[in-house]
Amino acid sequence: MIPSNIVVHQQSKVLELSYENGQTYKLPFEFLRVLSPSAEVQGHGPGQETLQTGKRDVLIANIEPVGHYALKPSFSDGHDSGLYSWDFLYFLCENQEQLWKEHLDKLAAAGLDRDAPMAQAGQSGGHSCGSH
Repeated sequence: MIPSNIVVHQQSKVLELSYENGQTYKLPFEFLRVLSPSAEVQGHGPGQETLQTGKRDVLIANIEPVGHYALKPSFSDGHDSGLYSWDFLYFLCENQEQLWKEHLDKLAAAGLDRDAPMAQAGQSGGHSCGSH
């Protein structure tokens, strides 16, 4: 489902998506960043995910459409390789509460806090998958 309106709210750090059926969702930037569909975050297969931390204050520096099928946000922490398809965005909207709970549960299981800095391994600058 394609949003009929998209608003980036920098002050409240949410991406607002409105749909023709009258539904409006507000997805926090942190939520979008930690659940990025990029290989950098998701890996190339099950078990290869990189748990994201320290993203509470991340901003969307820029957002652009990709064809007629996706949005590509550029985040203030330099992450810009995630393509958020319309279907994926709607999935995030519909499952926001459960997905956020799962993220917090994964952090707890790893003994991490959502405000902890990312581990050095994740900051090596070694980008794969053509992100740079």
